[in-house]
Parts: sequence; structure tokens; C-alpha cells
Amino acid sequence: MKHPFYTEDHEAFRQQLRRFVEKEIAPNIDKWEAAEELPRELHRKAAEAGLLQIGFPEACGGTEVDPFYGIVVTEELARAGSGGLIASLMSHGIGTPPVAHVGNAEQKERFVRPVLAGEKIAALAITEPGGGSDVANLRTKAVRDGDHYVVNGSKTFITSGMRADFITTAVRTGADGMGGVSLLVIEGDTPGLTRSPLHKMGWWCSDTATLYFDNCRVPVANRIGPENAGFMAIMMNFNNERLMLAAQAWAFAQVCYEESLAYARERQTFGKPLIRNQVIRHKLVDMRMRNEAVKANLDFLAWRIGQKHFPVAELSMLKNFATTSLEWVANEAMQILGGAGYLRGAKVERIYRETKVLTIGGGSLEIMKDLAGKQMGY
Repeated sequence: MKHPFYTEDHEAFRQQLRRFVEKEIAPNIDKWEAAEELPRELHRKAAEAGLLQIGFPEACGGTEVDPFYGIVVTEELARAGSGGLIASLMSHGIGTPPVAHVGNAEQKERFVRPVLAGEKIAALAITEPGGGSDVANLRTKAVRDGDHYVVNGSKTFITSGMRADFITTAVRTGADGMGGVSLLVIEGDTPGLTRSPLHKMGWWCSDTATLYFDNCRVPVANRIGPENAGFMAIMMNFNNERLMLAAQAWAFAQVCYEESLAYARERQTFGKPLIRNQVIRHKLVDMRMRNEAVKANLDFLAWRIGQKHFPVAELSMLKNFATTSLEWVANEAMQILGGAGYLRGAKVERIYRETKVLTIGGGSLEIMKDLAGKQMGY
């Protein structure tokens, strides 16, 4: 039956990405996980495959398409079974949009085009050691000194923080609160910038860092948009980020379901395939039921965003629904696979370890509930 949102063009793009994943990623992902980073060359290859440009304006080298292409990208990358791959390879998806949407023509040429071409790596630096989602109260300061800002402070949990050439950084340039926040692109070779790697439970191949700014001199020309107007540019970024986090959760839950189904059909226990046991069939049905409910909601909200709607409450609830569903599905998959799922190298093992980060990143469960409630007038 023809899907109401996905066209033949979407499916052609899917096949293109699937070939890329099978050739360039699947044979190497375990090696990259062990090394705890992706090779920079992968970004160039991803750009050649048309992957990095999706959703960005043509004026800066992007490909302007509907949100369903982003879901296709996430689904196909998830087939490798590594959240770290998506987080790091696609870190420009949160680091670059503020420049693409708010920056001037010169900034787009300097900071967007080379990233979309796979020549440079971009990151977003908002979270600080003393606060996570409380963007309005961030403390990293940028003091104007002629045609530069002098930046002091630190950021943490920064995806691609060790490798990023361009770091879109939220800084305080004015008074307390949301009205005193600006965005600066801080280049990776800026004197006074130091980086420390963070070692994590999951997302191993995504380098994650704490960044320290010690009297970093950043040109005023690197400021994105007007001074003290950065808060809204950050907020504009969150809708798409949460949609893609929900897509990622659904895609990994689908991988867990498919791996479990294949294993249950092949595994022989007590003289019969595992899937012949009623309890296993019930688990698989419950897994698929949750996955299809998430996907229906995901597709509908992607359509709404494509219609220029801003369903903040619904996206917040979807993120919670998708990420908690992934936790449940991954747990059931681990139970079906048993010891085989507990071994390193199994996709389910890696996904199981990585589920929790999706309920935290982009706003925790509690923050999403509070945001949704306020949006709905509670």
C-alpha cells in the first residue's frame, strides 16, 4: 500500500544511502567504536553520497527537501546499530543550522559550505558543567574588546567537540536571562581553546568533549545574528533536533525488532525454533505495536513541520514516547537474544547500552513533560 508521505524519490534516496552504509560503514563500525572516533574521511564520503546536505539551503550548498528525507537518513544510518555514528557524523545537524538560518552570506560561505562538503566538522556548544537545558542562565562570557570578543568559560558533553573545526557557541554578552545570550562561531584553532575527551557508556565512536575557553579572542564577524539575540536562534534549532532524536529512537527500536525476529526464527531450543513459543511471539507483537505507534506519530509531526507548523508540545511528547519505547523494545530484544545479545559486536548489545542517552539529550524526560504542559496551558 502506497505511503501517503514517502514518494518514489524518497525510496530512491533510501537505496542510495543503504548502499553507502553497506559499503563504507558496516564493515568498519566496530573498529571505529573501539577507536572512539570516526575518521574525518567519512565526512567527505558522506557528502559525496549526498547525505550531509539534506535539509540545508541551496544557497550554501545544501539540498532543500521535506523532513521525511531526514527520517530516511536516520533510518538507514541506524542499520549500522551505532548511535555514536549518527551523533558524530551528523553533529552539523545541530551545529550548523543557526548559521544557515541566521548568519550572513559571508558566514554561510565560511562556516556552512565547507561543512556540507565534508571538508570541515561542526559542533554545537551550549551545555555547561553547571547547567544543562537551562540555556537562559548560561555563564560562559564574551566581553567586547574592539573588533573581537574575549571569551571565558567552559562547555561540556559537546558532540564532535574534539574534532570540530567550527563550534557554534552560546555565550553571555549581556545581562542575565535569555535576553543576554549571543551565538559565536569559535574556530577550532583559536588560541586559549583547550579540549578534554569524555569517555561514555555508549556512543563510543562519537567523540565527546569538555571545552575550556581561556581569554579566547573571537572576531565580532563570527557572531551569528545581532548581539544578545542568540536565544531565539537556539530555540529554533530544537524542533528539528527533537524530531530527529525521536526518529533515531524509532529507527534503533526497529533494528532491535528486526534482529530479534531473525534470531527467533533461526534459534533452536528444545527441538523447535524459538519463535514457536507463544511468549516470544507476544514479545515480538508488542515490540512491533510500539514501533508502529511511534512511527505514525513521527510521520504526522514531520508532515506538520513541513507545513511550517511549530508543534512544540507534540514534539516534546513524541520525543519522550519514542525514547522510552526504545528502552522497552531494546530490553525485550536483549531478553529474546539472551547471551547472544550480551556479546560485544551484536547490534542489540550496543543499542541497549545507548538507549538512555536519547532520553537525556535534547532535553530530559522531565523537561520535555514540563515544556509540553506549559505549551498546553497546564
